Amino acid sequence: MIFRRDPLANPQALIRRVGSYVAYRIGEGADAEDVTSEVFERALRYRDSYDPSRGEPVAWLIGIARHSIDDMLRTRPAVTSDVPEVVDPTDLEEQAIRRLSLAREVARLDVSDRELIALRFGADLTARQIGELLGMTKNAVDVALHRALARLRARLGEQAKRGSAESISTVGDELS
Repeated sequence: MIFRRDPLANPQALIRRVGSYVAYRIGEGADAEDVTSEVFERALRYRDSYDPSRGEPVAWLIGIARHSIDDMLRTRPAVTSDVPEVVDPTDLEEQAIRRLSLAREVARLDVSDRELIALRFGADLTARQIGELLGMTKNAVDVALHRALARLRARLGEQAKRGSAESISTVGDELS
């Protein structure tokens, strides 16, 4: 009998990481919660298909999440452009402006840049883990992520020059 590690042994940490990734991709709210729930439903159903030699449980779950998001977007494509405009009442005004501006500019990046940023900052995966998930080398992920962040910083800088929000240029530094 071959012993396999349970990929869902630490569900709280996994739910948080997968939920953050999904929220980065489609925005916070009910849709993100639904997709996150669907990911874990699928994971429970197909738990026996997890192969520890192919990566960590979080990478397996993010792969499921990517498919779940794609499935959802095929049925409701308008969700991808929805950036929540609701400000958390406990946030200070400047933080809220930065957060909304950042979300808006991330949503305007191309799909591959958004995916890299979501995997790195939403799912909190390392470059090595992202590489395993996307079939890239760690160095290729580092370079692609560096370029994606540079494009995001440039967009945020352009927005600041247009005067749509004060001190927005510091948001790019927060991603480093």
